[in-house]
Amino acid sequence: MSGPVIRSSNLEFFRARAAQARAEADSATLDLVRERCRRSEAAWMLLADKAERSEQMKEAEALRKAEQQLECEAHK
Repeated sequence: MSGPVIRSSNLEFFRARAAQARAEADSATLDLVRERCRRSEAAWMLLADKAERSEQMKEAEALRKAEQQLECEAHK
């Protein structure tokens, strides 16, 4: 396999970090700290969204390849 492999554990990690940043923003008393935490939350959520899309694409590609393999075997 080439390139990094994003697993659901990474997805869970990204979501957990986003939740932590959200909690920190909610409890922040300084505006600049709150804003920084909200930016951090947004960045972690983008990573989570990307990881989720990547997983979905990998699953779809694996299914496509399995179907293609079955088709090839059926024509033998």
